[in-house]
Amino acid sequence: MRVSWVTTPLAVALLLAGCGRTPNAAPVETPASSPDASVETTPSVAPSSPVESSPPVEPSSPVEPVETPTPPPWLGTRELPLAANGFGEARRTPPALRERAFTLPDTVEPLPGDGFASDVVAPAPQRVVARSTWQPACPVGRDRLAWVRAAFRGFDGRRHTGELLLDRGVAADVVQVFDRLWRADFPLEELRITRRDELDAPPTGDGNNSGGFVCRPVVGGTTYSQHAYGLAVDLNPFQNPYTKGDVVLPELASSYLDRDRRRPGMYDADSVVVRAFAEIGWTWGGTWRTAQDRHHFSLTGG
Repeated sequence: MRVSWVTTPLAVALLLAGCGRTPNAAPVETPASSPDASVETTPSVAPSSPVESSPPVEPSSPVEPVETPTPPPWLGTRELPLAANGFGEARRTPPALRERAFTLPDTVEPLPGDGFASDVVAPAPQRVVARSTWQPACPVGRDRLAWVRAAFRGFDGRRHTGELLLDRGVAADVVQVFDRLWRADFPLEELRITRRDELDAPPTGDGNNSGGFVCRPVVGGTTYSQHAYGLAVDLNPFQNPYTKGDVVLPELASSYLDRDRRRPGMYDADSVVVRAFAEIGWTWGGTWRTAQDRHHFSLTGG
C-alpha cells in the first residue's frame, strides 16, 4: 500500500556504510507497483507529540539555482590507511572539501510537483530491500521496513528526490522532518539507501550520504545500531562529523570540527534540523557525553 503527502510551496552516517565511503552512483530507481507492497493508512506507531513547541517555519520563496562546486574526480576512490580502531586514519581535510557544497546525482525518479512531496510504501517493496543491507539475521523484519521517498533541497538550490528505509511506525514522523527542512531551505548532498557492498568497502573518509536503515553494529561495538532497526537517521555526516577521542568520522572531515566557522549543511543545537527532530521526540547524537555523533538522530537516543 502507499501513503503519499504532497504539498506545494520539503559511529553514524555513511558511517552507516563504513563512514566516509562514496560508491559509484546507483541506477535510478523507477517507482513501480509491487504485489508485496500493501497500503497502510495508519502507522503502526502513532506519530509522537512534539516535545517542545517552536515557531512554524514559513513556506520558503522559490530558490534560484546557484553555481556550486563540482565533486573532485577522486571522491570515493582514494583509500585511507586502516587505523588500529578499524577505521581509516583521520587526515586533514583536502582543500576541495573544506567548503563542501556540491550535490550528487539523484538515484530515484523525481516526485511530482515543484514543492515538497513525499511517498511512503509499507512494507517496502522486495526489489528495494534487495539493494539494501537487509538480511534475515537483521534485528528488524523485512515487513517492518517502509520505503520513503522525499523531496529535498540540494546545495545547488534545486529540488531533488531521495530515498531511505525506515521502520514503518516512524515513517510519517520523519516525513514531517523532511517537510520542515524543505521549508527552511536546508541543503543535503544526497539521500539514498546504503548498499550491502558498502559495508566492506575500503575507507575513503569522504562520504556524505544521508540515510536511515543500515544493518550494522554501533561504531566500535558489537551490538546493533539503531540504524539496524530503522529507527535512526543521519544527515550530512561530513559537515557534522562524529568524534570520540582521536576518532573522526568521516576521516577527512576534520575541518568541520571548527563549529564556529559556519558553512552550508552544518547544524547545531539551535538549528532547524535539531528542532525538527526534537518535535517528533527524537534525540540528537550531538548531546552524547562519551562521543559527539553530530549527524545522528534516533528515536531511542542510541
